[in-house]
Amino acid sequence: MILLEIKNRIIEETLLHRFNSPKPESIDITVADFDGVLYHISNPDSDKGKIRVSISLKFYSDLKAHGAEELIQKFYGDYAVTPEDGYDISLQFDYENLPANKEEWAEKAALLKCKCFASVFHKYFQLQRDGKQDATAIIHYRDRETMYVSAQKDRVTVIFSTIFTDDDDIIIGKVFMQEFKEGRRGSGTAPQVLFSHAEPPAELQGTDALTGQNVGYITFVLFPRSFKDEAAADKTVNLIHTFRDYLHYHIKCSKAYLHCRMRVRTAALLKILNRARPEIKTTEKKTISGRTFARK
Repeated sequence: MILLEIKNRIIEETLLHRFNSPKPESIDITVADFDGVLYHISNPDSDKGKIRVSISLKFYSDLKAHGAEELIQKFYGDYAVTPEDGYDISLQFDYENLPANKEEWAEKAALLKCKCFASVFHKYFQLQRDGKQDATAIIHYRDRETMYVSAQKDRVTVIFSTIFTDDDDIIIGKVFMQEFKEGRRGSGTAPQVLFSHAEPPAELQGTDALTGQNVGYITFVLFPRSFKDEAAADKTVNLIHTFRDYLHYHIKCSKAYLHCRMRVRTAALLKILNRARPEIKTTEKKTISGRTFARK
């Protein structure tokens, strides 16, 4: 299975190109990402000597309530500036004072969405370490789709709700969830993964969780070993925050593969049928005047 990149490759490559350019150039690029996220790379106030990267998230207000601004300021430092109009976070680089490690900072800028998501996870990881509990975090990361994060005495639970647009998506999704369960048997450190269909899990009783035949809930049970230190916590966040996109990406790939194989099989069967069709033999006859005609 393919793991989706946690960074935006277009942002990274565009910044690297601009950082290494011999002279400043004007730029105005809008980039779309998963979950309705938009990036905007531009020159503030048409100043070619500066380059600004802004991000817009429909659910930023949910993340802001869990410390997104503080984490962004800590991670990006002075490069985090007042957000551009219509956007939630902005980073700004000056051509006359570019960072020495250009590649590293281009990658950091491409991780902007990931770091926004990280705030809510790190908050609840710390609550679990401190033995504290807080109200469940509810992040409406897509229209009608929600992520829930809560801390218990011995674990952190992360629940994704997702909408399946087709009935066969549910079937393929269940197959994927079964593979995750089987994978845990081969790795004692893998988190427990649960899947429920139509009805939300017990942890979401009393919330605005949706019900219905096209609604699925994926639950990750993260034990302290998954966020025992900063490196483990970052790895967990990087993998889990893209899970919904990962799931639907592979569902679409599976359907495309099945359709492709069906077309190949149909073409092969048509060739067999065409070969089985009996040939009709014809004989040519000539008239006394020299004309020819075919007789079946």
